[in-house]
Amino acid sequence: MRALNIAATGMLAQQLNVEVISNNIANLNTTAFKRQRAEFQDLLYQDQRPVGAQSSDNGNLVPVGVQVGSGVKAAAIYRITEQGTMLNTNNPLDMAIQGRGYFQVQMPDGTTAYTRAGSFQLSATGEIVTADGYIVDPGITLPNNTVAVTVNASGQVLAQIAGQTTPQTVGQFQLAAFPNEGGLEQLGGNLLKETPASGSPTTGNPGATGFGQLQQGFVETSNVNVVSEITNLITAQRAYEMNSKVISTVDSMSQTLTQMQ
Repeated sequence: MRALNIAATGMLAQQLNVEVISNNIANLNTTAFKRQRAEFQDLLYQDQRPVGAQSSDNGNLVPVGVQVGSGVKAAAIYRITEQGTMLNTNNPLDMAIQGRGYFQVQMPDGTTAYTRAGSFQLSATGEIVTADGYIVDPGITLPNNTVAVTVNASGQVLAQIAGQTTPQTVGQFQLAAFPNEGGLEQLGGNLLKETPASGSPTTGNPGATGFGQLQQGFVETSNVNVVSEITNLITAQRAYEMNSKVISTVDSMSQTLTQMQ
């Protein structure tokens, strides 16, 4: 009975679905986290009576045919890049992107990673870094006697030096944008990596055409909607239960056949 294997693929699919939903809920408070959605495809079909086959010598064609499916499989786990809300932190080193784009981060191996989590800090040398100490490109260092820092919407960094009345420009944030943001590979730690599916990035200043603006003193929150996730979780649970019911039914049918013998 193929139904046993079909129901098993359904249970595995819903197990994956629950894992994706649970990861969304777990990252409800993760800065700039983008929720994910599991997508599925049906498996191959077995033709017991092919569609369009001749049913007589007169050339009559079968209008529908008989095709029996073999279950379901996971096709993708898609990341939804909807904008999260802005949370006011009053921290001058917190940066949120309102619109399109990613911050560029220098990794220890020399590669570039990308993030929308703008919870930045200062290194021992006054350089702006991530929470893991990775340098934020293009590398912005504040002078030792900086008493205040201002970042405008276009990403220009102005430092107020002690004893000076005019702020000094010390750097410029740049953003990267991708043709297919869903094709970026997730590395963990709020970092993403370029892949052939994402396409090559284009860089530009915040506020330029095709790029969002920066908001100093804010961070972007997760775009997870807990009500939707709980609803999806209940739906996945019901689907899992129905597939398990199919297995119980097939087992009961097999017992009936055994008793007949």
